[in-house]
Amino acid sequence: MTEHLTTDIAVIGAGAVGMACALQLAAAGHEVVILDPNTPGSGASYGNAGTIADYAVQPVGTPDVLKNLPSLLFDRNSPLAIRRAALPALAPWLLRFARQSLPGAARHNARAIAALVGSANASWQTFAAEIGGSDILQHRGCLYLYETASAFRAAHADMAQRRGLGIAVDLLTAQELAGMEPGLPGVEGGAAYFPKAIFLSDPGLMMQRLASRIAALNVLHRKAAVTGLTRLVDGIRLDAPGLTLHARRVVIAAGAHSRALAAQAGDRVPLDTERGYHVEWDMAAPRLTRPTCPTTRGFYLCPMSGRLRVAGTVELGGLTAPPSP
Repeated sequence: MTEHLTTDIAVIGAGAVGMACALQLAAAGHEVVILDPNTPGSGASYGNAGTIADYAVQPVGTPDVLKNLPSLLFDRNSPLAIRRAALPALAPWLLRFARQSLPGAARHNARAIAALVGSANASWQTFAAEIGGSDILQHRGCLYLYETASAFRAAHADMAQRRGLGIAVDLLTAQELAGMEPGLPGVEGGAAYFPKAIFLSDPGLMMQRLASRIAALNVLHRKAAVTGLTRLVDGIRLDAPGLTLHARRVVIAAGAHSRALAAQAGDRVPLDTERGYHVEWDMAAPRLTRPTCPTTRGFYLCPMSGRLRVAGTVELGGLTAPPSP
């Protein structure tokens, strides 16, 4: 039996972005329905590093990354992995990525990213207060860790560029780093410290607070995977197993699943899938007080409520591949 619903605005995706959109729309007086087959705030919105990375203004694609791409692709311990079976489908995206990694494009993209994320900290503080999550935001900064002296020397130019884009950063010697985070193993190089950075001590709990807030605003959530999107004269019809919904407007916030839905709406988005992983250990006594990224390893060490989360790496392999062992 198919359920038929109508609404003012439908939001596809109950992650952080979709629920934040629903919050603002409902607060403005719109009737909102969220469609997602999973629990609100699960998936990537739960399993991330928790960093509000307004300091990460350098694009992923840079001349250095382009130069090192062969070793990144074929080193088993690389922070980047591409599944061979996915290479043909990824090839057009990878070619665009290579072009955007050239010096002029990388500088342009860094300026664009800085403009986009410049208000992230203030916006998150306002947002957290709205949903009762201010206690989850931690104001202790973030570290980039350089394990060798040569890597630390090379970081000076990178950090100078970030300062030019308005980022506050201090370079710490190995001794200063040991004084700040004595639980970290000693390094030959040093660290970059971003003193204004904030992070979430529990991304999953923040998502629970957000879900509770939008439920209080009468936002309806239907556990449904949208498979069809059809433009109509008076709105848009969304089809899912057991459900048809007619909406005046639709927000597509389905993460990596958004490309196919956007295509049905006539919008070709050059989007592909980046998969990350995390593991956790209980940490009753904190051994680390702020997120720390060993830059050559491509992951974050993230102190969270009662545990240490190691989150990161990049795997390009499409939407349907099973998790890597």
